[in-house]
Amino acid sequence: MTPRELAIAALVAGGVFFTFVAAVGLLRLPDVYTRAHGASKSDTLGAGLSVAGVAVTFGADIPTAKAVLLVVFLFLTNPTAAHAIARAAADQGIEPWTVDDEGDGE
Repeated sequence: MTPRELAIAALVAGGVFFTFVAAVGLLRLPDVYTRAHGASKSDTLGAGLSVAGVAVTFGADIPTAKAVLLVVFLFLTNPTAAHAIARAAADQGIEPWTVDDEGDGE
């Protein structure tokens, strides 16, 4: 394998790993606030790494510029969306999970 192919494989593998971590976080974390935090951070990084792998695959061409713009868009919108979800939950009066809530069957 060439160094370029190794870089592509590493970027895509990292993207898959962090996207998997985001999915596990959605399933395992106890409330909307921790789920939004875990998913937005991991999913943003996972998607960014995967799209970076695509950009490296295309080399210096127009699709690479589009992939870079997509990564910038992801890094701007994913955290903003997570903040909006958390703000909406707070406005609805949803209480954050605490250690005292462990015995409530959640």
